[in-house]
Amino acid sequence: MSNAPRSPDEGQASGPSPIPTIGPFLGLARIAYFSMEIALRAEMHTYSGGLGVLAGDTARASADLELPMVFVTLLSRQGYLHQRFDAAGEQIESPDPWLPERYAVPLRAKVAVIIECREVWVRPWLYKLESALGNPVAVLLLDTDLPENAPEDRGITDALYGGDDVYRLKQEIVLGIAGLRVLQALGFQIGTYHMNEGHAALLALDLLRRYPRPADTWTAGELRYDVARVRSACIFTTHTPVEAGHDRFAYAMFERVLHGYIDIDQVRLLAGAHDLNMTLLALNLSGYVNGVAIRHAQTATAMFPGYDIRAVTNGVHVPHWTHPRLAALYHRHSHDWGYDPEVLVRFDQLLPDAAVWDAHRQAKSELIEMVAARAQVQLDPEQPVLGFARRMTAYKRPDLLFADLARLRDIHARQPYQIVLAGKAHPRDQPGKDLIRRIHELIRELAPRIRIVFLANFDLDIARRLVAGADVWLNTPLPPLEASGTSGMKAALNGVLNLSVLDGWWVEACIEGVTGWAIEDHQRDASVALYDKLEHTVLPLYYHDRARWIWMMKQSISKIGSYFNSHRMMRRYAAEAYIQRRPAVRVVSHAPPIVSS
Repeated sequence: MSNAPRSPDEGQASGPSPIPTIGPFLGLARIAYFSMEIALRAEMHTYSGGLGVLAGDTARASADLELPMVFVTLLSRQGYLHQRFDAAGEQIESPDPWLPERYAVPLRAKVAVIIECREVWVRPWLYKLESALGNPVAVLLLDTDLPENAPEDRGITDALYGGDDVYRLKQEIVLGIAGLRVLQALGFQIGTYHMNEGHAALLALDLLRRYPRPADTWTAGELRYDVARVRSACIFTTHTPVEAGHDRFAYAMFERVLHGYIDIDQVRLLAGAHDLNMTLLALNLSGYVNGVAIRHAQTATAMFPGYDIRAVTNGVHVPHWTHPRLAALYHRHSHDWGYDPEVLVRFDQLLPDAAVWDAHRQAKSELIEMVAARAQVQLDPEQPVLGFARRMTAYKRPDLLFADLARLRDIHARQPYQIVLAGKAHPRDQPGKDLIRRIHELIRELAPRIRIVFLANFDLDIARRLVAGADVWLNTPLPPLEASGTSGMKAALNGVLNLSVLDGWWVEACIEGVTGWAIEDHQRDASVALYDKLEHTVLPLYYHDRARWIWMMKQSISKIGSYFNSHRMMRRYAAEAYIQRRPAVRVVSHAPPIVSS
């Protein structure tokens, strides 16, 4: 581990805005937030989807609230993936590189971890995220592309979620173990570690190795470390009921990659008997555990009996996701709406209908311009736009809307609508890629009568246009597999009405006919329920009762925006997890396996 000096010139960046040294952050940060991905800006390809976007909004709210936090992630030089489609609609992936030196500065401190019996050196880059109030937080991006490293190790931090299981394990070693050591090398005095999903669980294991119990306090088959001390420092947020989202590694591989790191029998007591389950490891070594919505916490508790899994429902950063035209309107009624979003609760009474509709039409116009530029399709500003932008994978059911083409055509003939979709499938998710190809086939089959566009290479810029410019936000996951979902929250901030399956956050937010509409998915075929709601409720309201539609837009802004925001989320973490928490684990040894939901 290196404790290289930090000089005044350490923070100079090549871009237009100099980034300061790490020094000003050292006296502030007491809480470290670890996430495999984080969405800071569209040009920095350090995110793939909702988990990273949430982490970015967490950082923005932390800056606004002046929480004493530092964020740790991977540099991901080659990004997640650049997406394009061939003539048949097949997803074609390629690397999506970006230039770190344009946005961040490399720091001088470096640490080494032993991976496959080789020293792997890790250097942090500093990105300063600053709120509109002038409050900064540090984001450290970990990089192994260093001349000191062997060629096979320089690319460990290249591809976000790339490679095979060995590559993924190496990335999680860098994030959890090297990330912990980087903070210490830089001089941070961290008391609380927040693991955003199980990718960072090895940081808790590295902490555990530092606290052995006296030999006379344990017997064979028991934990030989002070688990309580680690739990007092660790917080874990689990994000998915989908079993594939819980990383598992073979113990033989773990022992080979981290040879001699820790007695594997000790790890088995914490991470499962058969393979190393990163979620179980994090559960057993955390003093506070939460799901990301009330229903998700219930689902996670059923999956992992014996653990006290609380619920902190996700939120989104209000000023970041609100369209500038609406933001100006909000500002006329409150100067505090962006940083004290609770005031939005009164906006259903304050916002003039005409001003809300004019602002929405401006946002919709910008969406139409973007679609024309990117997809060469001209949308009709008078027809409602249904927006759907999700990770393209089976449980999200992006094809549910296309289950009955005859009925889609029939509805459209009497009440025309348009559809804009976006989303990427992981390169190893063949069913997700098949869905993308199938949707393109259906788009061609429905053309030219129904305008449907699938935008390639979904990113933060497309997301901001889409969540503001759509009229209806569609979400159709298979319950109970939607942990939370945040895209609908962003849409609601802009007066876009949600039409969604009752799962995740929408269970808490849906007031039928007020904040949006529910798609009932427990009594009959979900596609039938979706078509019925679209045909008999949503489209008639849009075309024949504009006053009521605008009234619902204002209800959505006030009732959803005032609660489902990252400021409320971070205040809850601060009060319940960072400051005061009780043990989350009732079962330690022989931790229960994942139970399929």
